[in-house]
Amino acid sequence: MTIPVSPPARATEIIGILGGMGPAATADFYTKLVAATPGTSDQDHLRTVIWSDPTIPDRTDALLGDGPDPTPWLLHGGRVLREAGATVIAIPCNTAHAFVPRIEDHVGLPIIHMIGEVARHLGAISPPIRTVGLLATTGTVRAGLYQEWLDRVGIRLVLPDDVSQSREVMTGIRAVKAGVRGDSTTALLARAARRLTDQGAQAVIAGCTEIPLGLPPAAVEVPLADPSLVLAQALVNLATSSNAA
Repeated sequence: MTIPVSPPARATEIIGILGGMGPAATADFYTKLVAATPGTSDQDHLRTVIWSDPTIPDRTDALLGDGPDPTPWLLHGGRVLREAGATVIAIPCNTAHAFVPRIEDHVGLPIIHMIGEVARHLGAISPPIRTVGLLATTGTVRAGLYQEWLDRVGIRLVLPDDVSQSREVMTGIRAVKAGVRGDSTTALLARAARRLTDQGAQAVIAGCTEIPLGLPPAAVEVPLADPSLVLAQALVNLATSSNAA
């Protein structure tokens, strides 16, 4: 006996998550996407395809000239998601956005730009935020990704000095990637955040998707902006508006 399969009553976006950078951050992003989705049953949630490829070469190493270009891996992952039925792509990795211009015209799907969404989110806060601090990989900092987008909304960016970037931020990020998320990791990242608030930061961006896994908001004396959460909400808004249309 063949049971007829009916399509969903309302078409919706199919979210393609290009992940694996790293795996824990990808899992955390999907958890946030589920939490951000309003609903009371399984059927209220978004259809999602996840391609988690931890073999993608390190993005910071590539940007600093110390490793291979991850573009072919990112392009392949985007095409896998398209073939799997995704209608839009999200990349829960800040540093990977340095390579988005190289793939966006070749994937065949729109890519929701996480850093652009964060800039819009911060630019819409009232009363206005004039200065924010950034905790991110050295690759993200050197590529100027947040500097470019925040300039567009009139927000000044402050950064860790070289010592803090190396000994606190990058050490904390590597610890999270290695599965170490205890008090010592939090202390490293919290010290780096304090250095930014001492420079006048009214908010701090957790600009690497590993950072929220090691730095709880309560450890920072100003609001901690989580790009994964902002991206998740942007996808929910997109899917909701698509359904309404």
